[in-house]
Amino acid sequence: MSNVTKEQQIMSYLEEQVFNPVLSSQHASDKLKCGVRYTIMRLKQRDAAGMISYFWSAIVGTERAISFSAQLKKEGFDRFEEVLEEFRTRFDQRFLRKAT
Repeated sequence: MSNVTKEQQIMSYLEEQVFNPVLSSQHASDKLKCGVRYTIMRLKQRDAAGMISYFWSAIVGTERAISFSAQLKKEGFDRFEEVLEEFRTRFDQRFLRKAT
């Protein structure tokens, strides 16, 4: 049995799929990298259920989230929208209920 927390599993997935490609890119703007770091910081302040809720709130979109998503797309990076299907099946209520 793994000692990886649910929060670590969610972060690992989002880092691999969305965040790290931006942070490791020489072509991503500083503004975009700053936005990714801010998003990571906000996610790490939450438990697993809160992280999942934050993800869905970003999809629905506040003005800030919509603008950030548009900037990701403009610069050619995957957004939460591109990983939505896998995220939905991977981090569902069953995931939250299962023991770590």
